[in-house]
Amino acid sequence: MRDHELRRRAVGEMHLRRWPLLPVPCHIVQWVLAIDDAERAEELHAIELKAGGADLVGNPAHREGRVNDRVTFTWERQSEGSSLTLYTSPCDETGFLDPMVDGHISQAIAWAQTLPGQVIRSTRIWLGEDDADVQRVLDRHSLNRDELVSSTVGGGIRVWSDFRIMDDGFGRLFVAANGADRRDLTRQLQRMQELGNYRNKALLGLPVARESWPKLDAAEERLRDLSNRIANSDARDDSLLEELSGLALDLASVSTAISFRMDATRAYGQIVEERLEQLEVKPVEGFASLVDFTQRRFRPAMNTCLATNERIERIAHRTEQLASLLRARIDTRIENQNAELLRSMEQSISMQARLQQLVEGLSAVALSYYVLGLIKYALYAVPDDVLGVSDEFVVGLLVLPLVLGVWWTMHVLKDRLIKTSEQK
Repeated sequence: MRDHELRRRAVGEMHLRRWPLLPVPCHIVQWVLAIDDAERAEELHAIELKAGGADLVGNPAHREGRVNDRVTFTWERQSEGSSLTLYTSPCDETGFLDPMVDGHISQAIAWAQTLPGQVIRSTRIWLGEDDADVQRVLDRHSLNRDELVSSTVGGGIRVWSDFRIMDDGFGRLFVAANGADRRDLTRQLQRMQELGNYRNKALLGLPVARESWPKLDAAEERLRDLSNRIANSDARDDSLLEELSGLALDLASVSTAISFRMDATRAYGQIVEERLEQLEVKPVEGFASLVDFTQRRFRPAMNTCLATNERIERIAHRTEQLASLLRARIDTRIENQNAELLRSMEQSISMQARLQQLVEGLSAVALSYYVLGLIKYALYAVPDDVLGVSDEFVVGLLVLPLVLGVWWTMHVLKDRLIKTSEQK
């Protein structure tokens, strides 16, 4: 037996997205980045310099390492970018309030900010012992109290955030362990971050969806106009069908341009819902709940993206229906024209047959006339007393049998020619 070539990668995939056990207190800094394909190699090279090239989980999408004596990191490559998380321990409140006064933290942040990519989300997290410890740090930040969200997750763990970007470019998340098991604490805090990270990634689709709506408005207007023209206009069917084909191509272009972003938004939105359910959120009196915050702001955005996809499909379906109706009308008109042409051809053939019959009759008469003329000239050479009757009497007697004989002969020859043609 031998290992499947993808076995270790499959097993390694199960060990991704894991954080190390978090000490308390702890200062965590995380970036979620969008990375271009051209920047992938540069990013991996910079990460491996710090990680020592170690692949601890058998998967090239994950790296762990140490920036300095007090700061470790985990890095993970994702389908649309990557995430980098710094863990500082030991750490005090001063280092969280102003990282620049702590050389280890400032050095680690400065190194991370040299990496390529565009920031989708960046967060600084303070993990304290209990509510009182966190409240002391929280009071020294200018958070918007009217928008402050606070809930308990996974039992007694409590979180605070206003989900806004501070002057330093980072959001803030405050977490009180409140005696929770370190493993549960680490899992819940990672889920909390994944909730925010995938929420931001999902929301990248909202501007794309909004930008496509004017194009869809114009497409619907064109479709209404074409419907009215097809029903009431004297315009040529082929020109109308050409315009419908152009509309279908424009819709396909819009769909192709946004389909990846909309599909990604739908997938990220499902992950957000899953993480929200796994967190087991419970509200704290006097504060907005994390669930309420998500329902009020995130879900309407997702509904807009889903509605955009549905609207494109609906317009495309109506366009195809209208095109099918127009093609059916064109086919019906063509069939009617063909039927009219066949009737005209049938009448023409019938008329030709009648003319042919008339010509045949006239030809038999004419040929009989010439034959009788020859017979009459031949009778001139016969004396009158030989036949005992006049030449005119003989010719008169021969008229009817000769005409019938000529006609019958022509008819037999025609039948033979027709049979010979059919056999060929």
